[in-house]
Amino acid sequence: MTNPIPDPQRTEVEAAAFRRLVRHLQDNPEVQNIDLMNLAGFCRNCLSKWYRAEAGERGLEISDPAAREEIYGMPYEEWKSLHQTGPRQDHK
Repeated sequence: MTNPIPDPQRTEVEAAAFRRLVRHLQDNPEVQNIDLMNLAGFCRNCLSKWYRAEAGERGLEISDPAAREEIYGMPYEEWKSLHQTGPRQDHK
């Protein structure tokens, strides 16, 4: 499969899509990490670990808390206290 977007612009498009995904997750804190993991196989924590790993591959050091703050839009512990509720329970 050939990508119709030239490489220099492709990186820009991919970066913009990543930022949009992060913003979407930040704007929808009611979506719990456990729900994301169960449905999609990844969660915000996974995304922060990928972010940190990719920075490391490029010789850039970022701590786990700093990477999480990039993804959550606030310190992780603050996000947990404000938004983490656990898995949803289906009512039958």
